[in-house]
Amino acid sequence: MSLFHPLIVKCPDCEAEVTVEAVGSVNADRRPDFRDAILADKFQDATCGSCERSFRLQPEFNYLDAGRGQWIAAMPAPDMPRYIELEDVVTDLFERSYGAKAPQAARDVGDKLAVRLTFGWPSIREKLLLASHDLDDVVLEMMKLDLLRTLPKAPMGPGVELRLVDVTDENLAFCWMRSDTEEGIEQFVCPHGWYDSIKDNPDPWEAMRARLTDGAFVDIQKLYMGAGRAAAE
Repeated sequence: MSLFHPLIVKCPDCEAEVTVEAVGSVNADRRPDFRDAILADKFQDATCGSCERSFRLQPEFNYLDAGRGQWIAAMPAPDMPRYIELEDVVTDLFERSYGAKAPQAARDVGDKLAVRLTFGWPSIREKLLLASHDLDDVVLEMMKLDLLRTLPKAPMGPGVELRLVDVTDENLAFCWMRSDTEEGIEQFVCPHGWYDSIKDNPDPWEAMRARLTDGAFVDIQKLYMGAGRAAAE
């Protein structure tokens, strides 16, 4: 079941109060239109009744797509620096919902789910896009690291992320984006074979795979935010 609750927010332009139906959980198996809306960058849009400004709520919901093996805790982009703390929260939530602390019927579903934590709309959209094309998100993150070694320039900075935005048979399209505003900065494509070369040659990436998968936040962004989970523990 997909659940919504009323939420009062301020318009980013005129600061008038706007009541919106904020989503708390999305079941994409029952409501595939919600999944389509996320991929189309149209989910959780709102319009101010006073100035007619359109804006989008930051994500803060759980996403389930059992058919594609996904369980995602989608969080607001500004919460990313707290990723270790939030990994613990969402891992416990999953354990109670579909893991060891859940009833057997739920555990049977949970055994087939990959648990992920994302921050901001570009991040969760990327995870859904990958699942649409049967691509591995860990391989993609390692591919991003490989790309960073060869790109002539990389507009990296606070709040700027490299995101997969489109997939064809030949190419993967990436865009440097601002995580909070979803503003695209620069886009480029690279051949699909680059992804395949990393997927088919995993041994040199073993240490990096372990670092990327030490929690539910599978994203190269965490590599730039301190020593990581091992140091925190």
